[in-house]
Amino acid sequence: MKRLEEKNKRRLGRKVHIRKRVLGTAERPRLSVFKSNLRLYVQVIDDTNGVTLVAASTLDKELKDLRANVKGGEKLGAVIGEKIKAKGIKAVVFDRNGYKYHGVVKAIAEATRSAGIQF
Repeated sequence: MKRLEEKNKRRLGRKVHIRKRVLGTAERPRLSVFKSNLRLYVQVIDDTNGVTLVAASTLDKELKDLRANVKGGEKLGAVIGEKIKAKGIKAVVFDRNGYKYHGVVKAIAEATRSAGIQF
């Protein structure tokens, strides 16, 4: 248990350093990714107004059967990309939330890019 606590503590430290530089505006909101062992969560946030513009997760009805793996990340990225385009947003700032840009996080980012959203 101590090892997991230390791992999470290091991730939260990285998150703080990332959030110092990454800020979402109304023109270019922040795309934030969170992952747990069972679920994936993605939301687009306007930090200047403190509002979540678009959100998607594996708890949604159409994504209920997805797992927190690379294939699930690809599908979730495609869904969030379409929702972002429907809102009229063309570009976002990617917030990996302290996770390595690898595996699921990378799959979400690439699927969102392939949907036509610029980072």
